[in-house]
Amino acid sequence: MRSNMLELMDIFVQVVELRSFTRAADALQLHRPAISKSVQQLEDALGVKLLHRTTRSLSVTVEGDEIYQRAKNLLSDVNDMMASYSLNQPPRGQLRIDASLALMHTILIPHLSEFQALYPQIEMVLTASDRLTDLVTEGVDCVIRLGELTDSSFVSRRVGDLQMVTCAAPSYLEKYGTPRTPDDLVYHKAVSFFSEHSREVQEWKFVMNGEVISRRPGSSIRVNNSDVLLSCGLSGLGMLHALRTALEPYIKTGRLTEVLSGYATVTKPVSILFPDRRYLPPKVRVFIEWFSELFAKNHQL
Repeated sequence: MRSNMLELMDIFVQVVELRSFTRAADALQLHRPAISKSVQQLEDALGVKLLHRTTRSLSVTVEGDEIYQRAKNLLSDVNDMMASYSLNQPPRGQLRIDASLALMHTILIPHLSEFQALYPQIEMVLTASDRLTDLVTEGVDCVIRLGELTDSSFVSRRVGDLQMVTCAAPSYLEKYGTPRTPDDLVYHKAVSFFSEHSREVQEWKFVMNGEVISRRPGSSIRVNNSDVLLSCGLSGLGMLHALRTALEPYIKTGRLTEVLSGYATVTKPVSILFPDRRYLPPKVRVFIEWFSELFAKNHQL
């Protein structure tokens, strides 16, 4: 494509909409011969006649009308792109965010109105899952993930850590008793979370005598969805080991009872992943900064 093709298209669109070479010249602050020459250059480049012009009238050919419609849409897209990346314009456009279900429920959604108030021209598209997300093929701008990261093909920013808690429904504890130490978990049933990608069951990690230990109770149920995990735990199907921020409301109301509170748990890191781009779109950049500040302010350990 010729380097000035967009300029030629812009001139042609002005001529069609104003129905006059002279009025187009005035609008673009160019000489009339320059307008006529530009339209001729566009016709030569495309190999079609765009306008029927006489000394008294100007009309658009069938091919010219099609070119006009497509050129107008193209120029609109280019203008939107330039505005989206311009430092002088507020961030705008559609922003696709994917987050694990627990993080979506407990952190992002409760504060999302604050982000929308700051950036009203950004349209949010939210997807929630506990599986690995391919940012490129799924068209996601950034992903908020819980746990240690193994995929190095994307840029990641660790924003902080969240506490874990071990608990169970009162009905479960009445039936099976209450564990006093992490070693007692071997005698209990658990609702276990497994990674859909690796199929590995999440380990329950505690700190005993200054050392990190892993304990994995016998699984009564395995799930790959944090909402299902919570529902199973509330139903008394097994013990839970999950984010405190997700389970705390149920502990406060008595629907879940915390156990092993005398043993520190190993925290889970929270990170934002995004494609490795030289020029990060402003809408993505402001979201990453906003979420990082939000997490630091509300979830410091």
